[in-house]
Amino acid sequence: MIAQMWESVTISPPSPPLSQSPPKPRSHMPNSLSLLGKPISSSTYASILEPCNNPGLGKQVHAHTFKTGFSGQEFVDTKLLQMYGKFGCLDDADLLFDKMTLRNLYSWTPMLSLYADNGLFEEAFGLYERLQFEDVSLDFFVFPVVLKICSGLGNLEIGRQLHGILIKHGFVSNIYVGNALIDMYGKCGSLDDAKKCLGTMPEKDCVSWNAVVTACATNGKVHEALGFFERMSLFENSKPNLVSWSAVIGGFSQNGFDEEAIEMLFRMVGEGIEPNAQTLASVLPACARLQKLSLGKEFHAYITRRRLMSNPIVVNGLIDVYRRCGDMRSAFQLFSKFSLKNVVSCNTMIVGYCENGNVSKANELFDQMGIMGVKKDIISWNSMISGYVNNSLFREALNLFKEVLMEDGIEPDSFTLGSALTACVDTASLRLGREIHAQAIVRGLQSNTFVGGALVEMYCKCEDLTAAQNAFNEVSERDTATWNALISGYAHHNQIENIQHLLRKMKEDGFEPNVYTWNGIIAGHVENDLHNKAIQLFSEMQTSNMRPDIYTIGIILPACSRLATIERGKQAHAHSIRCSYDADVYIGAALVDMYAKCGSIQHALLAYNRISDPNLVSHNAMLTAYAMHGHGDDGIALFKRMIANGFRPDNVTFLAALSSCVHVGSIEMGQELFYLMQQYDVKPTIKHYTCMIDLVSRAGQLNEAYELIKRIPMEADSVMWGALLGGCVIHGNVELGQIAAQRLMALEPNNTGNYVLLANLYAYAEKWSDLARIRHRIKDGGMFKLPGCSWIQDRDDIHVFLAYDKSHKRTEDIYATLDKLTLHMKTCLLQLHDI
Repeated sequence: MIAQMWESVTISPPSPPLSQSPPKPRSHMPNSLSLLGKPISSSTYASILEPCNNPGLGKQVHAHTFKTGFSGQEFVDTKLLQMYGKFGCLDDADLLFDKMTLRNLYSWTPMLSLYADNGLFEEAFGLYERLQFEDVSLDFFVFPVVLKICSGLGNLEIGRQLHGILIKHGFVSNIYVGNALIDMYGKCGSLDDAKKCLGTMPEKDCVSWNAVVTACATNGKVHEALGFFERMSLFENSKPNLVSWSAVIGGFSQNGFDEEAIEMLFRMVGEGIEPNAQTLASVLPACARLQKLSLGKEFHAYITRRRLMSNPIVVNGLIDVYRRCGDMRSAFQLFSKFSLKNVVSCNTMIVGYCENGNVSKANELFDQMGIMGVKKDIISWNSMISGYVNNSLFREALNLFKEVLMEDGIEPDSFTLGSALTACVDTASLRLGREIHAQAIVRGLQSNTFVGGALVEMYCKCEDLTAAQNAFNEVSERDTATWNALISGYAHHNQIENIQHLLRKMKEDGFEPNVYTWNGIIAGHVENDLHNKAIQLFSEMQTSNMRPDIYTIGIILPACSRLATIERGKQAHAHSIRCSYDADVYIGAALVDMYAKCGSIQHALLAYNRISDPNLVSHNAMLTAYAMHGHGDDGIALFKRMIANGFRPDNVTFLAALSSCVHVGSIEMGQELFYLMQQYDVKPTIKHYTCMIDLVSRAGQLNEAYELIKRIPMEADSVMWGALLGGCVIHGNVELGQIAAQRLMALEPNNTGNYVLLANLYAYAEKWSDLARIRHRIKDGGMFKLPGCSWIQDRDDIHVFLAYDKSHKRTEDIYATLDKLTLHMKTCLLQLHDI
C-alpha cells in the first residue's frame, strides 16, 4: 500500500518500493565515483542514489557530496535520506536529518517510515508531532506512514483524531489513505470503523478488500473475513489474489478453525493460485494441531517440490507438525538437514522430545545449544523445566529451576515460576514452594494469574489452606482456573461447609462454575470417603446443564467401587458409552475394577473387552478381577496372553497372577511365577511372599510355608501369619498353628478374629481344654467380633444393616415387615407339613 503511494509521489524516476528488492543497477550506472569528474548536478546524484543496491556505495556518494559542495542541498539530502531508509540505516539517517537546515515533506516522510520500520513507534509519533510545528504543508502521502505508526502504538483514539484531520484536509477520498485507514482500524481492534471506511471509499482496489479481510481475520471474525473475500470475486478489478487467500487461511488457522484453514488452502490451489512460504507457514500449525501425520507428509512433499525448504519458518512449521504427531525421527531429520539452528528450532525440538517422553534427548539438545552457537532464551529453560514436570521428573525440574536463577541475562517469568511450583505440588515441597513464592514477590509476579493459581494449588497440596487463601487474595486478575484451584483445595481438606460460600463468591466475581469446578468438589468428597455425597453430586451434575467429562467419570467410578453400588456404576458406565469414554484405557480399567468390586465379573469382562487399546493397567485390572472372584484359571490364562503379546509385567501383575494360583491351588504355577519375577526385575514385596505362603499353606505344605516366613528379607506381618494359621486350621496342624497364633496375638492383641481362628483349630483337633481356655480369654478380655453389614440400594438411597440393628429411621416398619414374613414362612411350612 505504502509502496503504491510512493510510486505516485516521489520525484521521477521513482524509487523502488521498500517491500521489494532494489533493482539491479542499469548498464549505464557508474561502478565507481570517477565518472563524477564531469560537470555534475543534483540530478546526477539522484541518478546514482535511486538505483543504488549497496549501502557502502551510498555512503561513498554521501561523502562525495561534501567534496563537491552539494552537501546541505535539500534535494540531494532528501535523496540520501531515502537511500538510508531503503537500507534501514537508522543511525546514518538520524545524523543526516539532524544536520539538515532545509527539510521538506519528502525529508520527513522517509524518517517517519524508518522509525516505524524499526518498531520505534513512540519516537516516530514524536517526530510527527515535531513536523506539525514546522512550516511544512502536509500532503496525503505522509498519512499512510503516520497511520502505520498509530497501528504500531495500538492507539485507537489517536487514529480517530488522524481520521478527522484527513477529512478536514480532504485526503480521506484518496485510495492509499483509505486503505491505510482500514488497516489502522483493523490493527487497533475497531472492526466496525474499518468496515465503515471501506463502505465510504469512492474507489476500491484489491488492497482495500485485502485490508478489510485482514482486519476481520485479525480480530477473530474469520467468517466475516470469508464473506468479504467472497464479495471481492464480484468485482473485476478486485479478484482475490495471494494476499487475500493468505489472509483468510491465516485467520482460520490463528483462530482455531483448523479444518477450514486446510480446506481453504486446497481450494486456493484448485483455483490455480500457488501458496507462498508465508501461506504455508500459517497453515502448518493447523495441521500440527489436528495431528494428521499423513497430511503433514503431503505438505512436506509439496514444500520440497516448490523448493521452499530453505525458508526457516516453513521448516520449523514442519518440525512442529512431526513433533505433535509423535514422529520425532522425521522431526530430527528435518532439524539436522534443513533447519537453521536457531533458538526457535531448538526449542521446538526440546518440546517435541519432552512431549514424546524422550527427556534425555531433550536434555542432550538443551546442553548442546551453547556448543551450536545458539544462546538459550527463557523459552528454552521453560520448555526443559516443564518437560521434566510433565514427565514426573520433579527433582530434575527443581534443580534446573535453581540453575536458571543463577543464569546471567535470563530473567525467570511467570511460566518458569509456575512450572517450578507445579513440581513442588507433586513433591509436596512446602519449603521450596515458599522460596519460589518469595522469588515471585521479588519479581512482582505473585499477582500474576498463572503464578497465583500455581501458588494456591501448591499450598493446598502442602496442607496450608490459610496460605492458599492469602495467595489467592493476592491475584489481581482471577480467572476460573484460579477459583477452581481454591475450591478444589477446600474440598480436598474436607472444608465442605465453605464450598457453597466460595461458589457464591465465584459467581459474584463474574465466573460460572465449569466442569473442572465440579470435578474438584467431587474429587474432594471421594478423597475424604464421602462417597454417598460424591455420587449425589454426580447425579446433580447430570441433571444440571453441566456435562460430566472423562475426568468426572474417572473420579466417580472409584466411589461406586467402594460403596459397591452397581446401579450408580452402571449409570456412569452408560454416560461413558454415550461420550465414547469407555474405550479409553484408564476409564475402561476403572470400569473393570468397579464391576469386580460390585460383584459382577461378567460386566467387568464386557467393560474390559470394549477397551480399544489395552495397556498394562487395564490388563492388571482384569487380572485382579479374576483373582478377586476366584476365577484362577481365567487369570492364569490372561497372564500368559499378556506375556505372549509382549507386555512386561509389574509387581501388580504378579500379585494378581499369584492370587489366581492360590484360588486354583496350583503350587507349580505359583512357584514358576515367583521365580519369573527375577527375570523381569520385579522385587517381591511382602504381599507377594504372603501369596506364596497362603498358596503353600492351603496345599498342606505347612513346614515349607513356615521356613519361607523365616527366610523372607522383611518382618512378617499379621496377614502373613494369618495365612499360615488359616492353613493350619484347614489341615489340623496344632503345633504350627499355636506358633502362628502367638505371633498374631503379639502383633494384634485386640483382634478377636485371631482368637476365633485358634479356637477353631482347637475344636478341629478336639483339644477341648485349650478351646475353653481361649473362649474364657475372649470373654475376660471383653473382646467381641465386629459384625458384618449388609446393604441394599433403593433408587438414590443406600440402606446399611447390621445384625439386630435398630438404628434405621424406619426400624419399626422394617421389623414389622420382618415379623409378617416370618409368620408367613411358618404358615407355609405348616401347610407343607400337613400335605
